[in-house]
Order: sequence, then structure tokens, then C-alpha cells
Amino acid sequence: MDIETFQMERMQCLYENEVEYNLSESGVQPMSVAELMAGQDLDALLSMGLGYPHSNGSHALRERVAAFYPGATPENVTVMNGGSEVNHIVLWTLLEPPHRLAFMVPNYMQGWGLGRHYGGGSDVFHLVVRGSDDGRHWALDVDELRRAVTDRTSVILVTNPNNPTGAVLTEQEMAGVVEVAREADAWLVADEIYRGAELDGRTTPTFWGSYDKLIVTSGLSKAFALPGLRLGWAVAPPELIERLWIHHDYTTLTPAMLSDRLAAIAMDPPRRERILARTRGIIRRNLPALEEWVHGHPGVLEYVPPAAGAIAYLGYDLPIGSSDLVDRIRVEQSVLVVPGEQFGMEKYLRIGFGSEPDYLRKGLERISETLRQIG
Repeated sequence: MDIETFQMERMQCLYENEVEYNLSESGVQPMSVAELMAGQDLDALLSMGLGYPHSNGSHALRERVAAFYPGATPENVTVMNGGSEVNHIVLWTLLEPPHRLAFMVPNYMQGWGLGRHYGGGSDVFHLVVRGSDDGRHWALDVDELRRAVTDRTSVILVTNPNNPTGAVLTEQEMAGVVEVAREADAWLVADEIYRGAELDGRTTPTFWGSYDKLIVTSGLSKAFALPGLRLGWAVAPPELIERLWIHHDYTTLTPAMLSDRLAAIAMDPPRRERILARTRGIIRRNLPALEEWVHGHPGVLEYVPPAAGAIAYLGYDLPIGSSDLVDRIRVEQSVLVVPGEQFGMEKYLRIGFGSEPDYLRKGLERISETLRQIG
């Protein structure tokens, strides 16, 4: 079976380095090596041999990753090359026809495509907008989740905090997801790569420890502002960690030596919290500029504030599909954003606001030109 083109990743690959303003990213301004290494022995890093590291991640790194998940141990952790490889190998390991994936939408659509490729298909359940005009939020449609899960469902995948909405599940919603998974005897995969990027400064509760058939996936790309390290991990029962490791032996074999060493520095608990504080500071600094811009387009843009992540998922009321709108913005204004169609939901745009403030404002001003022309 041929796998479908991952439309969002292909679009970003083609255009993110060709436009003047790239607002398609979902992280914040990346950290530099000097910033990450402040107070560390740089000479020791420079003298390090670039051989093969431990294929499942060094013990020091796995120990520090485990410390981010109460009750986890290094035996619950395996390390790979980025969160995307982790999610890929997890679904490759757990899915085979005719078993199906229940998949949260809107979402980063990697899992949806892999469910169709490795399993018998993907069945979606939605986040929906609820509340009044002064208190609107994204909420999980638990009833639709129950309808999406059948006797052929072997895996349920949620992203919390969510990409692209920036929504964070409530404790009741998390408990509902676990209950549905337990009733179906399905594996629950919780992609928590935005955990730690909350606006209010309170780290989102992890799903870890809530269920015995649970895998948490994450990495350093989003909340930790270190996407160039390409470092991700899975936290799971040891017997599943062994199965994931077997599959990893057929792909990239190991993380990179430098990435493993720098990731261990980043995940040292005191430094970890300083990095997350940096991320939250950038989000809080930039969000007012985005909100001011949104409020300058009344009747055109629909705004539900994100609770986490430097991303906003904006509904719009214009006579044009989201992919066509994004193409016009890119061609006419040299600005790249992501169409809602690429998250499984039309008439939305995802705009990343984690860049430098002046860069963000100039990019948003250019988008306004196209919105006014169409409106």
C-alpha cells in the first residue's frame, strides 16, 4: 500500500525557506548552543568523540526524561530521532490490519496517515468550540470519541496540549479518554510534545500513570525550543519499550551523539524548568500582538485563545478554501501559514507566533493585505 503524501510537511519543506515571513512554525524562537550550554564545560563537549551512542539513549538522558513523568524510571524510556520518528515507530509497532486508529482532530495529521498505512484505517473524533463569546474554548467531544471507538480499535491517539488549537484537556476529559481506552482494551498514545509551553505557567498534567496500556510520546522540538537536536522519546511499559526498540533497529538505529549529550543537559531538572520558563515568556510576550491583529479583523477572524503553545487556530469567514487562501498569502505576501485543511478541519488557519515580535507584526500586516482584498 502506498502511503499518502504528508501535505503539511511537504508544503513546509517546499516553501518555509523561500518566503520572507515564515509563520507556519509551531514552536518558539530556537535556543542557541551557547544559550543551552551556559555554565557547562564547553571544552568537554568539543573533545567528545562522535561515535555511536547508546541506541536507546544514554542512561543519563533516559533518567532525566523519566524525571519529567512522576513514577517513571529509565526502563520506561527509549530515545529516538525526533517526536515524528517516535510516533511513527509507536504506530508501526501497535497497528496492523484490520485494527484501526481512533484519532483526535484537528491535529498534526501524521498519525491519521499512519493509521491508514499500517492499520485498517483511521476514525476521527473532534475537539469542538464551546462557551460564550467572552469565554470560548476548545473541548473534547467525548461522545464522538465513544462512537469512533469500535471493537476493531486497537489504538487511540490524543495530542495534549493540542496542535493546532493550543487547547489543554481538563482532568475530566483526560479521565474520559482513559475510560474509553480501558473499556475498549485499546492502547492510548498521548502525544505531549507541547507539555511545558502553557501560558499560565502550570505544566499540563501528564497522562503517564493513568492506565497500564499507555504510551507518552514527546521530544525537544516544541516546548523546549530545540528542534534542531531532532531528539524525541517514548515513555511506556518496559515490555513495549523492548518492542519499540526492535523496530527502531530497522530505522535510524540511534540518536546522534551530540543530540544525546545536549538533550541530557536540557533535561537536567533545574535547567529544564529554566528552558520552559523561557518558552512561556516568549509566548506571553508575543500573544498580545497576535490578539491585537485578530481584533483588527472583526467579522472575518474567529479567535479562541490558546492555553499552550505559540500557535493560534483562527477560523475565518471568507469565500475561499483554506489551502487556496494560504497559497494566495504565500504568493502575494511572501508569508507562510498553515491551512486548516491540513489539520482535518476547513475554514481555519494556523498561525505561529513564537518568532521575534517585529518579525511577527510585519508578517501579520502582510496577511491583512490579502484578507482585505478577498473580504
